[in-house]
Amino acid sequence: MLSASDFASASWELVVHVDHPAVEEQKDITLRVSGDLHVGGVMLKLVEQIMSPGLYSKTMTPVYDPINGTPASSTMTWFSDSPLTEQNCSILAFSQPPQSPEALADMYQPRCLVDKAKLNAGWLDSSRSLMEQGIQEDEQVLLRFKYYTFFDLNPKYDAVRINQLYEQARWAILLEEIDCTEEEMLIFAALQYHISKLSLSAEIQDFTNESEVDEVEAALSNLEVTLEGGKADNTLEDITDIPKLADNLRLFRPKKLMLKTFKQYWFVFKDTSIAYFKNKELEQGEPVEKLNLRGCEVVPDVNVAGRKFGIKLLIPVADGMNEVYLRCDHENQYARWMAACILASKGKTMADSSYQLEVLNILSFLRMKNRNSASQVASSPENMDMNPECFVSPRCAKKHKSKQLAARILEAHQNVAQMPLVEAKLRFIQAWQSLPEFGLTYYLVRFKGSKKDDILGVSYNRLIRIDAATGIPITTWRFTNMKQWNVNWEIRQLAIEFDQNVSIAFTCLSADCKVVHEYIGGYIFLSTRSKDQNETLDEDLFHKLTGGQD
Repeated sequence: MLSASDFASASWELVVHVDHPAVEEQKDITLRVSGDLHVGGVMLKLVEQIMSPGLYSKTMTPVYDPINGTPASSTMTWFSDSPLTEQNCSILAFSQPPQSPEALADMYQPRCLVDKAKLNAGWLDSSRSLMEQGIQEDEQVLLRFKYYTFFDLNPKYDAVRINQLYEQARWAILLEEIDCTEEEMLIFAALQYHISKLSLSAEIQDFTNESEVDEVEAALSNLEVTLEGGKADNTLEDITDIPKLADNLRLFRPKKLMLKTFKQYWFVFKDTSIAYFKNKELEQGEPVEKLNLRGCEVVPDVNVAGRKFGIKLLIPVADGMNEVYLRCDHENQYARWMAACILASKGKTMADSSYQLEVLNILSFLRMKNRNSASQVASSPENMDMNPECFVSPRCAKKHKSKQLAARILEAHQNVAQMPLVEAKLRFIQAWQSLPEFGLTYYLVRFKGSKKDDILGVSYNRLIRIDAATGIPITTWRFTNMKQWNVNWEIRQLAIEFDQNVSIAFTCLSADCKVVHEYIGGYIFLSTRSKDQNETLDEDLFHKLTGGQD
């Protein structure tokens, strides 16, 4: 465990991550007085976390402000008797003002995977108190979501959680903790600029002027959200009429010493599988190949300006992952096939109620990227109150002159200018989630039997061994294939056994092995959770999976 002084000497902030599943799902925690805690730019006092079963509240359960009766974030009950409760926690729903370019330039920015691995050394032990881990009074800490498995975000009740996720995503983009293209950086900048403008609006900040919403309206709204996309696991699908897609697409399979050439086939998407044929006339015969997408990874491979609409599929096999690239002709085709692939990877078909919503979200994101060069920006950059370097990473800012950067951000802003505040934050979070690196946490490790260091990527459903020098994935192991894992606390080594007699062992060099152990156990715990409103939190199971025996 690195001490606070170690971080200070390296010009880092000490990162304290509240990673209890209660926080991940917005269960209720009371934070009480002592050291300083930064949450969304607000200084709170913290000495201990006290679980409060009596205040247990799911995200989708309506919670009402005790003062004016309007719907309130369930996060409000985290603070119980804190003065924040009296303020309706509304201050936590607003983002921080943009940092100056000089301040951004002084912050730590990882340049490679090894640097990114260093960022994850500061997670604290969830099985011990802050005091036990040397956190002193008046010490600055940073609150973040540790696990990248977010349950349903409801704009009506989750303004605080949405804002906290937005802030975490914003800093990940600005400090290049996650990679994105320049085109995507401009979209993120336009959304930040828009959110910053709305957050300064007196109308938005004045919660007291909002009309009261009675319990009936709140309940109906809650029911509407639930019916539209909530409890998908229990959706009854008509197995006699499951929709299918059929179209000409192009396919490419990477091979060594081979140019990236795509070949056209006739593709049929049914249930959770894709079959492709040499042409449409052969559809009733044997396909060239059938791809089962359950459990696969779906990665966008899109360049809107270059009219490239690709889908990268990483399909699990016994010894790792098979890569398959699909290429669509236009946005609508891409949105339909991408949405189908995303649902199939989760074991769902196009009959699921969330399919059409997924298509619309993808199309909306593509339109944000599709900057119309012919459109006229309402005001010239000189007349706009904007410092464009505040909304992009320092490295991106160095590539462009200030006026040129401002013009491109304002151009991209035209596609999001009509969005309300919470929707803009949700779009920012969704765009963050669509990045190829999203949800990957890196550690520098040494595998047993290896003579060199590697990077271990931990995701919500898999482990990835990555070459530290090139950044190229070597092997992928999925949690669904995991039989057991153990920790040798004496030599701080993790050993994991998978199906088909596959086993690995490694020591962590960039953090304590307990941190990696918690990540694996935490994600496995979250994979057992459902969206059932009546499900209670199994804290004993969480601590059993993450606590270890040290």
